[in-house]
Amino acid sequence: MHARFEGARIAYWLFGGWAVDFYVGSVTRAHDDIDIAVWLGDLPRIRELLEADDWRPVPAPDDDGGTGYERSGVRLELTYLARGGDGRIYIPLRHGQALWPAEALGDDVRELLEVRSRVISHGSLIRSKSSPRADPEDAANQVVSKSRDGRTITATYAAANHCGHDVACTFTIEIGTLPDV
Repeated sequence: MHARFEGARIAYWLFGGWAVDFYVGSVTRAHDDIDIAVWLGDLPRIRELLEADDWRPVPAPDDDGGTGYERSGVRLELTYLARGGDGRIYIPLRHGQALWPAEALGDDVRELLEVRSRVISHGSLIRSKSSPRADPEDAANQVVSKSRDGRTITATYAAANHCGHDVACTFTIEIGTLPDV
């Protein structure tokens, strides 16, 4: 999908559980779907690309601010983004707008199992995963601690282990190095 979207100059950002996995560098749990954010204005071209790749639209009755596609048992959730007159980015909802952090939309590209994907910024991912999660699957990828030691920023994720053991795994990954100030 990365090559197809990039080739068509369609911006997208992977977020949610798969984004955690791309940053961690391994699959931390089973996933029900793939979450990507896209510009609402690109939707006609996105539909064309997805349907040409045998993705079929399967909207859920409660879709608001996006829609779903499916192919071979995989669900792709699109979240629509728009930019307001004031420059702020938001998800257009039936009854208003949900703000989306502009800093999430960078050019970070990660690789996992020989698959490349653009992902939301690591800082935005940490913030989105730092709040309590009602969904047990989402809770499996919750950030349980963050630390900043000097110039290196790290985050620790608690992730369910789906390799046949009833234990949780933790992954500590380096986010990046801060510039000298």
